[in-house]
Amino acid sequence: MQIGVIGSGSFGTSLGVLLADKGYDVTLWGRNADLIREINETHRNEKYLPGVDLPKNLKGTLRLEEAVKDMQMIVSAPPSHAITDILKEIKSYLPEKAPIVSASKGIENGTLRLVSEIFEAELPGKFHSGLSYLSGPSFAKELVKRVPTIVSIASKNEATARKVQEIFSFTYFRTYWTPDVVGVEVGGSLKNVIAIAAGVADGLGFGQNTRAALITRGLTEISRLGVKLGADPLTFLGPSGMGDLILTCCGEASRNRTVGFRLGKGESLDSILGGMTEVAEGVKTAKSGFELSQKLNIEMAITTEVYKMLYEHKNPKDVVRDLMGRDLKREGL
Repeated sequence: MQIGVIGSGSFGTSLGVLLADKGYDVTLWGRNADLIREINETHRNEKYLPGVDLPKNLKGTLRLEEAVKDMQMIVSAPPSHAITDILKEIKSYLPEKAPIVSASKGIENGTLRLVSEIFEAELPGKFHSGLSYLSGPSFAKELVKRVPTIVSIASKNEATARKVQEIFSFTYFRTYWTPDVVGVEVGGSLKNVIAIAAGVADGLGFGQNTRAALITRGLTEISRLGVKLGADPLTFLGPSGMGDLILTCCGEASRNRTVGFRLGKGESLDSILGGMTEVAEGVKTAKSGFELSQKLNIEMAITTEVYKMLYEHKNPKDVVRDLMGRDLKREGL
């Protein structure tokens, strides 16, 4: 099987490694000529996955067409804000019967579209039955170490979900399929916003009590938005909900938690983002999540405060004060 992977960052590369480990021939697309040359000549991606030997049946390309045309499956893993432009460029090359797996997480600024909505809007209807979405607790740096990992594969088409589930499942990578695309997308997007809040709490020197509070109440507001958009509430108890939320809020490898931690330590957002090699999706998603909650008239207190901290320069200590000082209410509301 020939598989194309769009996105040569840590997660795209790690998914390429997984698929190459299974014996598939993988073509990985990226924009950086030096990085692609390194992948092909030394079988390394030192910028994003230092010290990791890449399989020989994984090659890099600078040409999007080469990663898409005639492929038997396509995995899309760029930052979510880049998806629209990439889809416009590749849709004339897409094989009609090849499954398309999105591994990006986020809510588009301005349009407030989920990644699944972007794919369905930008691609002709003949491709829609082949769309699926991968999400769950899966740090790239652990995945390439072959650490046992589970994720969700969501698709509106059961045959597609089961096919992608089978292709990805391996000795160290277990997949669960679900028809709940909206739930998987909402959980995978908003957990990054909650992780920023958890990082801020750690940066301020708070303990496990605070982190547990943020995870618990964060899951409540993620579920609240997801259900409003039509998701199954049980999805948020699975890998792409609670599983991904716990990992992203607690794991030191979490880019979003790191952004929050440094904010809690007093650094400016511009300074933090300027020194990062990869995108922290929660920064953009905080804006979209806040605007979506306003549009749908849903209370999302943590998301709102993260938005104010990132975009209105609210002091992290004031954020804590206002979250703790909110009106008392019944649990679960």
